[in-house]
Amino acid sequence: MLFLLPPSETKAPGGKAITIHQAAQTFGALNPARLEVLQKLGDKSLDTAPTMPAIQRYTGTLYSAIHGRGLKGTPTEHNQLTADELKLAKQHVLIQSALFGLIAATDLIPVYKLAPNKLLNGLNLKTHWNAAHAPVWPRLAKGPVIDLRSKAYAELAPLPTTLEAFEVTVYVQREDGSREQLNHFNKKAKGQLVRAALTANKFPETIAQLKAAAKKAGLVLEQEGRSLILITTSAT
Repeated sequence: MLFLLPPSETKAPGGKAITIHQAAQTFGALNPARLEVLQKLGDKSLDTAPTMPAIQRYTGTLYSAIHGRGLKGTPTEHNQLTADELKLAKQHVLIQSALFGLIAATDLIPVYKLAPNKLLNGLNLKTHWNAAHAPVWPRLAKGPVIDLRSKAYAELAPLPTTLEAFEVTVYVQREDGSREQLNHFNKKAKGQLVRAALTANKFPETIAQLKAAAKKAGLVLEQEGRSLILITTSAT
């Protein structure tokens, strides 16, 4: 089972003295496309900027939930995945970046800023990344792909229909039993789902096993064909 995530606009500063040109990113077939985007972006500071694992670089709501972080001032404010959980993330969590394309959760990246819908000095990122990922997607045939990307990042590099992929929609369930679809606030629940898988006694390999892991985390997961409905009781 693989989880496919969007990146986060907010990013942690700092990192290791290893540049993106020294770090070997996953899916080497994307390297020419990555280099072209970097050249079009024209930000020379990225050549020497420090790097850190992507899952630690990104700090948005989804990633905070993956690490199990609580509110500011609480004991869990600075929670991080354990070494064992990071090993699982390296194998099972992928991130769709507008700058680097598909990367593993532990690939080293610098702080950068690039929107997925940007026209980059004449380069259409959607066309660019859609073509570049064609030889990469077949390598993901390792069981279900849980697609948690936002619409913009899903459109950046659509998954082929040959993959066993599942889109996830998040709902909050009210006390009266009614449900309301979440948009902006769906990120926390998606992060909690990934964390539930990474912290399970055994990493889930099937949708049924993922449902069981979600239940232990206080979430409900329902399947409707190639769609998954994730239900939480918290809208924030």
